[in-house]
Amino acid sequence: MRRGIAAIAVVASLALAATACGGSDDGGKAGSVTITWWDTSNATNEAPTYQALIKDFEKANPGIKVKYVNVPFDQALNKFDTAAGASGAPDVLRAEVGWTPAFAKKSYLLPLDGTEALAEKDKFEPNLIKQAQYEGKTYGVPLVTDTLALVYNKALLKKAGITEAPKTWDELKKAAATIKDKTGVDGYFGSEKGYYLEPFLLGEGTDTVDATAKKITLGSAQGRKASEIWLSLFHGKGLHKADVTADSYAHRQDAFVNGKVAMTIEGPWEITNFYKNSAFKDTSNLGVATVPAGSSGTAGAPTGGHNLSVYAGSDKAHQKASLTFLKWMTSAKTQERIALENSTLPTRSDAYTARVTKDPGLAGYQKVLSAARPRPELPEYSSLWSPLDEELPKAAGGKESIDKVISSVVTQYGKILPDGFAK
Repeated sequence: MRRGIAAIAVVASLALAATACGGSDDGGKAGSVTITWWDTSNATNEAPTYQALIKDFEKANPGIKVKYVNVPFDQALNKFDTAAGASGAPDVLRAEVGWTPAFAKKSYLLPLDGTEALAEKDKFEPNLIKQAQYEGKTYGVPLVTDTLALVYNKALLKKAGITEAPKTWDELKKAAATIKDKTGVDGYFGSEKGYYLEPFLLGEGTDTVDATAKKITLGSAQGRKASEIWLSLFHGKGLHKADVTADSYAHRQDAFVNGKVAMTIEGPWEITNFYKNSAFKDTSNLGVATVPAGSSGTAGAPTGGHNLSVYAGSDKAHQKASLTFLKWMTSAKTQERIALENSTLPTRSDAYTARVTKDPGLAGYQKVLSAARPRPELPEYSSLWSPLDEELPKAAGGKESIDKVISSVVTQYGKILPDGFAK
């Protein structure tokens, strides 16, 4: 059954590549070039903005047409990998930052250094440019960024007599207990997923791996301590027990946006959903703070987001048109509009205009970006989340010890990472 499904998926990917690829299509007009863009944004909440922007781009660049294709984010990685391998990929891809090293290693992406797409490179946040690089070359222009933050219900904290967001995990535990005593609702609801373990690892001065030293660090003393702190936040007064059901993400979000829990760790992709629900109808009630610090004394959160990349297999005419498209789509004016309409974070400082920072969510996340840490420059890094997602719920749900879970993940990492990585 699984093999049959996989075969169907490959055929579907190739079919999509064939219909979406820019190829030699000239849009029916002599001298014009039609490029194809695979957009991986949310089809309901974000895509309409991008589709409208394309119309404006075409008016400003009459010689270029853009064929828009919205590809579900959870399918795009495999679809592009298949299409690029068959020389049938779209001219432009909205790629998650973690995909860059893997696609660059396979020579699927066009280096952008010295091109018009990066003509304003100095306007972008340096760590976001770094995250678009592989082996010294830049393969994407940052379009939107994100990171994890401690989001909180200001009214509930005020009711509990708490005047500022917790700055350490110990402070968070104390605050959660106080909130439970004073308001009757849980103070904190954590996630059982691997990505949300990152603030705990970074707070201990480590990560899942050390790409430079070629070492798996999840099983180190710091990695295990981070995992134990993470696990401890599912047990105790005011700490919501772990939800390990298939709908755990939705349950956690529902609890937060409806005032059933005061704090959680989340990214800016949920800002619009926060505002749609009862707890944050008054948008000023949303608090955004840097994730709590670990025992290292520093706080750290993963850097996420999406870059626009150009397919290296496109011909010169399509590449040239694609570079023009990238420059226009990542300009300060365009990024401001995307931020205002989609509540996503710009990647360049000059796009954080007064209109953008008027939104308390966007303004709050901008302030915590300094704690965001670039991901390791490792092609296999994105593949390291799956073992964590599979194993961590076992510990959170009390079925296995955290030591056993971490040991199992480290063993799986040994099979994913290249030869030479030490445990």
